[in-house]
Amino acid sequence: MDKKITLISGASRGIGRAIGTRLAHENHFVVLLARNAEEISELEFEIDQAGGKALSFAVDISQPEQVQATVDQVLQDFGRIDTLINNAGVGVFKNSELITTEEWDQVMDVNVKGSFLLTKAVLPAMKSAGSGHIVGIASDVSKRTFAEGSLYCASKYAQHAYFEAVRREVRKLGIKVSVIYPGLVDTYFHEGDPGQPHRASYLQPRDIADAVAYILNAPAHVIIDELMLHPMSQEW
Repeated sequence: MDKKITLISGASRGIGRAIGTRLAHENHFVVLLARNAEEISELEFEIDQAGGKALSFAVDISQPEQVQATVDQVLQDFGRIDTLINNAGVGVFKNSELITTEEWDQVMDVNVKGSFLLTKAVLPAMKSAGSGHIVGIASDVSKRTFAEGSLYCASKYAQHAYFEAVRREVRKLGIKVSVIYPGLVDTYFHEGDPGQPHRASYLQPRDIADAVAYILNAPAHVIIDELMLHPMSQEW
């Protein structure tokens, strides 16, 4: 197969869905990962109907056995994994003393542990191939904080540190690690449905998908380590 085999976590909605749709039109066979089997099955169908190639797996990326089984199946089917997009994320926003241990575990499990498990699972195949590209969709709060964001910011700081350290480990092996730091994006991540008037100036999921495509289409001798995006209306 001449298409790049690309795994995308959190692919059922918002940014992940936009990334999957965009890359499917750029010679990627997209492997869609999310917990919502119905939504990613619908996206798989839409991509196939539009002339692309997709495969979906319902998987909880915080569970090591599910992650490894999924990656093993993809390697069995295709023999390689060219790209991993760590996109899945959740958030809880409240005063620190009100955060429950269950909420702490949930956010850290998805945002940090999920990124770790997927990256750990694909690295052996990428090392064997001497190539590959891992992209993390973090947040601008990987580098700043805000009130009632202690848990979410902590998870994004951890993501930033994790990917930066992995980049130093694998760069000499021919594997690229890039991280995108978006500001405000109009998705279901915020309260209520996308498209509300007060979010008209926010970034759109397609903006992040464009950034991913830009990073992946860089020449082989170029690595874009970090890319931060903000809407013009957001103060940094």
